[in-house]
Amino acid sequence: MTTASNDQPSQEGSTSKAMPEVHPKSEKTQWLNHQVSSYFIAGGCAGAASRTVVSPLERLKIIQQVQSQHSDKQYKGVWRSLVRMWQEEGFKGFMRGNGINCLRIVPYSAVQFTTYEQLKKWFTQNDTAALDTPKRLASGALAGITSVCATYPLDLVRSRLSIATASIPLSSSPPQAPSSAIKPSLASGYHTSSAVPAPKLSMWTMTLQIIREEGGIRALYRGMIPTAVGVAPYVGINFASYEALRGIITPPGKTSVVRKLSCGALAGSISQTLTYPFDVIRRKMQVTGMASATKYNGAVDAFVTIARTEGLRGLYRGLWPNLLKVAPSIATSFFVYELVKEFLGAA
Repeated sequence: MTTASNDQPSQEGSTSKAMPEVHPKSEKTQWLNHQVSSYFIAGGCAGAASRTVVSPLERLKIIQQVQSQHSDKQYKGVWRSLVRMWQEEGFKGFMRGNGINCLRIVPYSAVQFTTYEQLKKWFTQNDTAALDTPKRLASGALAGITSVCATYPLDLVRSRLSIATASIPLSSSPPQAPSSAIKPSLASGYHTSSAVPAPKLSMWTMTLQIIREEGGIRALYRGMIPTAVGVAPYVGINFASYEALRGIITPPGKTSVVRKLSCGALAGSISQTLTYPFDVIRRKMQVTGMASATKYNGAVDAFVTIARTEGLRGLYRGLWPNLLKVAPSIATSFFVYELVKEFLGAA
């Protein structure tokens, strides 16, 4: 009896000690939450840093994509265009639209990187299966679509702000009205030399103008379908290329800053070149509601019209400044992401 009574508390004690075995699970859950939040923070930092570095080239790309091919006021050449932008608008011209771009890119990049990391785990069943190229492409494509759907209105407004003060006509047809007749177009979104003061542009005022004048909330999503179609292969190729190149350029023991930046630069250049026509169509669709802009009946009509009137060159308009932008942008993005992720302790 004495032995039994002595044994019973011992068993109860061992049971009570065994109960905390649930803690490793809770610790694992906590670690996973910390890891996901680290991906999110690192992705946001990566996006903001990458876009700020190349803000002048980003704006120049958008201007060249939407300007009229018949105008004698085109922005031609990267260096000449940057000088012209500085002369006309100064440093603010270089950074115009960057505030809302960062406001958009922080959640966009955060959602994209986090979704990609989580999809990789899902496809590989928490790293128990091999991560091959098709899985990387699928993870990147789905991550790109998710991030686009979450932040598209901000992208559209940012595009409008980027070209709102540029001295370019947007229509692809030759101008037919006298110059005096286009003075009121100042309110429609682009700079002229008229003495009439331009309305103060901001993210909020531009958003309200689009909603009020172009069909409500739906207008904020104009061009989203070609954007998603273009982003899916772009992001998929971008991530897959980066991880493939990382295994070649940055093998163990050779992980210098230059090598890491080279991986991102090459991956971004490959993905951007292959999917660039989708980006041109997206910009054309985003500005189609502005005065003097060419009107299109959907993305397919825009693609056919541009290909017929401007040829292949029209679908790749602005590619050169875009490639100059991509190398430092994607390189900075991946580098900052890996750096912040490592700093936060996420593998």
